[in-house]
Amino acid sequence: MAGSVFDSALFSRLFPTADVGRLFTDAAEIRAMLLVEGVLARTQGDMGLIPQDSAQAITRAAMEIQLDPGALAQPTGQNGVSVPGLVAAFRTEMQAPEHAQYVHWGATSQDIIDTGLMLRLRQALTLMEADLAHVLDRLANLADDHAELPMPARTFGQHATVTSFGAVAASWGAPLLDLLREMPGLRDRSLFVSLSGAAGTASELGPDAPDVRAALAKGLGLNDPKRSWHTDRGAVLRLTGWMTRVTVALGKLGEDAVQMVQTGIGEIDPGGVGSSSTMPQKQNPIAPSTLVALARQSVGLNAVLQGAAMPRNQRDGAAWFTEWMCLPQIVLGTASALTIARDYCTALEPRGGVMAAALVDGLGLIHAEALSFAMTDHMPRPEAQAAVKALCREAFETDASLETLVKRDWPGLDTACLFTPARQLGQAPAEARAFAAAVRTQRQSQT
Repeated sequence: MAGSVFDSALFSRLFPTADVGRLFTDAAEIRAMLLVEGVLARTQGDMGLIPQDSAQAITRAAMEIQLDPGALAQPTGQNGVSVPGLVAAFRTEMQAPEHAQYVHWGATSQDIIDTGLMLRLRQALTLMEADLAHVLDRLANLADDHAELPMPARTFGQHATVTSFGAVAASWGAPLLDLLREMPGLRDRSLFVSLSGAAGTASELGPDAPDVRAALAKGLGLNDPKRSWHTDRGAVLRLTGWMTRVTVALGKLGEDAVQMVQTGIGEIDPGGVGSSSTMPQKQNPIAPSTLVALARQSVGLNAVLQGAAMPRNQRDGAAWFTEWMCLPQIVLGTASALTIARDYCTALEPRGGVMAAALVDGLGLIHAEALSFAMTDHMPRPEAQAAVKALCREAFETDASLETLVKRDWPGLDTACLFTPARQLGQAPAEARAFAAAVRTQRQSQT
């Protein structure tokens, strides 16, 4: 098995990452860091901190020069970071030492690595936003179309009361809608430029350091944190925390979907099924299962990442290396979950007939709560609950439906209402339609 399922030729179709995967390759990281070096030089040239002709030469070279990641492996292993080897190789490839001497002026490795990372995370968020919007559009349609399609709600794995499939779809989508709404603030509070020098003091940039950082942020389209964040990994944690919550929300959808296609339930079309190597009858819920697995991975990695967010002193190699090991996997896991959910939700359809049959099965006990409240017109609530519990026990013992027993003992009750699922939906249809409307309002505000 490959070291990562996201980079595996064997597992790439099971855990697809689409275009986000291209952002987390060695070549993409080097390209991002070179872009930062080029814009930094251009900014410093414009501000008179380095010669203008050198700034122009560095900017042009940063766009043109291609560096082989393999050639940087030895210095990266020796130095613990890739930037010293990258800067040395870049200066050599420029073949203009009079200009190359100004590459990386006043910056440190962490400035270049962190800023390059933020450039890639910005692109990743844009791609994730598109997939998230697609999933929400589909869930909104399902919620609206099936707002009044009755189905059993379950608590502790057992039938509870009646809900609607539209309300279930809305419950899947509500946290995703919240996450979509958070994206503008997430970008503003997290996509930061870094330019603070060796120990976070920006001492080599002189008194103009804040202006240089602000100009670099503008040149790269990032935000100015107005301080050093070398040892404050809050921006990274906000981004990975948001992504983890995305995978958890989609994992919840996956958990429900796995149950809803179980043998004897079959309330949704299994869609995207996989086959067994030996059992011809199997239709395995592959897409929902991957959503659950990705959520579990993301939760675990995010916990490790949070533990690494307390680096010692002004820089901590172990904490930083831990971040490098966890963060790409969280990003790629989120991208994979959204890619899978987008395709799965597009094909997702309920089986209304199966849902209706499930409501009839079970001796009508799913209506017990409604019955207990209806009986409070004739007796106090505790006595009504006790009476209904007694009827439920009798139903189990005699295999007689709850409705039959109620008609026998309480002929004056409106059993047509009590035992009609469509009349026991409560707020489910309203919540389903409210969610659908909220999604459409949000989407319109984005266009």
